[in-house]
Amino acid sequence: MTIEEIKNSHKLLKQFKYTWKPIERGYNNRTLYVNLDGYEIKEKPVSQEMIDKFTGGKGFGLRLLWDGTKPDTKWDDPENEVIINTGPICGITQYSGTGKSLVVTISPQTDIVIDSNVGGFFGPFMKFAGFDSIEIQGKSKNEVIIFIDETREVVEIYDAPYELVDSHLLAEALTEIFAGDKKDMRNVSVVSVGSAAKHSLIGMLNFSFYDVKRKKVRLKQAGRGGIGTVLMDKKVKAIVARTKGVKGNLNNVVDLEAIMERGRRFNREMRELDDSQAEMRSKGTAHLTNIMNDYDLLPTHNFKFGSHPDAGRIHSNVYKERFTQGVPDGCWIGCNMSCAKGVDNYILRTGPYKGSSVIVDGPEYETAASLGSCAGIFNPDFTIEANFYCDTYGICTISWGTILGFVMECYEAGILNDERTGGIKLNFGNADSAMDLLHQLARGEGFGLTAGLGVRKMKEMFIEKGWGDPQFLHDIAMENKGLEYSQYISKESLAQQGGYAMTNKGPQHDEAWLIFMDMVNNQIPTFENKAEALHYFPMFRTWFGLQGLCKLPWNDVEPENNAETDEPAKVPEHVDNYVTIYKAVTGKDFDKHEMIRQSERVYNFQRVFNIRRGYGLRKHDAQPYRAAGPATEEEYLSRQERYDKQLKEIIGLDPENMTLQEKMAATRKYRENCYEQLLDAVYERRGWNKNGVPSLKHLKDLGMDLPEVIEVVKDLQ
Repeated sequence: MTIEEIKNSHKLLKQFKYTWKPIERGYNNRTLYVNLDGYEIKEKPVSQEMIDKFTGGKGFGLRLLWDGTKPDTKWDDPENEVIINTGPICGITQYSGTGKSLVVTISPQTDIVIDSNVGGFFGPFMKFAGFDSIEIQGKSKNEVIIFIDETREVVEIYDAPYELVDSHLLAEALTEIFAGDKKDMRNVSVVSVGSAAKHSLIGMLNFSFYDVKRKKVRLKQAGRGGIGTVLMDKKVKAIVARTKGVKGNLNNVVDLEAIMERGRRFNREMRELDDSQAEMRSKGTAHLTNIMNDYDLLPTHNFKFGSHPDAGRIHSNVYKERFTQGVPDGCWIGCNMSCAKGVDNYILRTGPYKGSSVIVDGPEYETAASLGSCAGIFNPDFTIEANFYCDTYGICTISWGTILGFVMECYEAGILNDERTGGIKLNFGNADSAMDLLHQLARGEGFGLTAGLGVRKMKEMFIEKGWGDPQFLHDIAMENKGLEYSQYISKESLAQQGGYAMTNKGPQHDEAWLIFMDMVNNQIPTFENKAEALHYFPMFRTWFGLQGLCKLPWNDVEPENNAETDEPAKVPEHVDNYVTIYKAVTGKDFDKHEMIRQSERVYNFQRVFNIRRGYGLRKHDAQPYRAAGPATEEEYLSRQERYDKQLKEIIGLDPENMTLQEKMAATRKYRENCYEQLLDAVYERRGWNKNGVPSLKHLKDLGMDLPEVIEVVKDLQ
């Protein structure tokens, strides 16, 4: 069908008229509620208490989700919600990395709250149109599109029967349909899913932005935990926002000059220092691939190893050659980091779009590792093509890569075989089979459906069927709380083990990335040091998700004198930038200590939310052993000199008089005990009891002693 025919097929099901009002100091002070059961649309006021206790972003989403669901709400119940949120700083254009949205829902993978941070233009456009959040509840009978249009001050729901589902086509078509003209395409952003999301639990959301330089629609992803699967289950084909346009001070901030001054300072750092530090403007986060390999941190063969002789084939310079250079690759206006790299005019070799010339957004580091070394595949063409198909099919690349690593190890260990995989040979390094599996999932066929369940549910299935040793499967299944690990080896960093498994949502690096601090630089040697880091950094990083900020400008380029400061890992000058910006947007009294308290309020609320749902306790912070140490003889022998030295110097045993099995058992006992001691230290620092439950005193000190919160935890003290 032509674009005009598709447009004409849209039947208006419901229209809601609202009155646009200017944003006040970063807030609209209202949210948008859509219930698909009866196509109800309304706006909700944001109370001062909601702002004071939940700040914005993920905090708003958690508050709305708590109120909209019950403790036993399942991910596919109509009352589950998908909530997209902005924050008070979101949308300013005078400082880099201010265009992020935060999405929350009850996850199909974890059965607890998942939150995901995503770029693209939708969040700022929704905010400029008049709403701090959109809350989507219920289930439609037919596929629909939700349209927020600032130009007409309406929210509409359309029947959408004909568009192709896959995001690279859908986002392009809807941008053209809902824009007033070609020039107006820059003012439209689309949230969409993709065909694989309906067949899996790992579906993600694509948020579009119109690249004016390329004149193409591009995509950024809210990847973790199956958010796209939930939206697909609700039969929402897309959410579209259209704004009148972006101009200097739509947030109506208190002190624009203060923000501009800090923006100029940061932009100078990017211009002068990036090439010698992280090379974000030329490589994006893919600059990490060779660095991780050099430090034995690149996940290889399902996290068995941290490096590989073939890793040079996926060196960051290889991706730099593929990425288009010299274009302002920001996923929000005014971002000078330009890390949203893309491979232009890539000719696809497989799948339903074989022969098409497409733009591939990325790969970022996590994708280069997950759709590469984790599966033992060192072929950038496979990674780039799999990146494209995961995006357009609506599949989280991090989860998919960790899934590939898991099923490939199971195949090589005999847990899976050709009969069980339907004939797909899933040995490490088999790029063709890996690509076939992805296309199978998109079609809803064969072993692709099994893989789409995620690592935890596959592990449980294989154990139930008696296909492998349960302990071995638990050890090598790289998941915690049901969420697949993101792409760093944590074996030699106890702090990073905690940074993964002690997260509220599951192992995602955005909460605490402490490997270099802990393992490389030895800056946090004691349990108390590690506990302090596992308090501060998760709270600091949570703050970005309350404001609508990207984390990368914080520490992926650093001021010239940062190493000379008292706490260089915190990048204190950049922390001060954010303090200044928050004060300049909101006009509120604020300092770096209140920044952490804002996050603590929301972080502890999320912990209690998990407890309310039957999770959130110490046992749920357990990690697979491979995250801590060598789970197989092959792993031990690959680093035997290191492990033997640790046995002798740290554990106090003589490896010369021990069998390999004895050495592995002693290493395991020691490392598992260290993790338990870390749990104790971190819980104490966070104000939690030994079972991981926030204390009543701590909640009261934070001002989070809300009656509904206290009711959940009072009997667990």
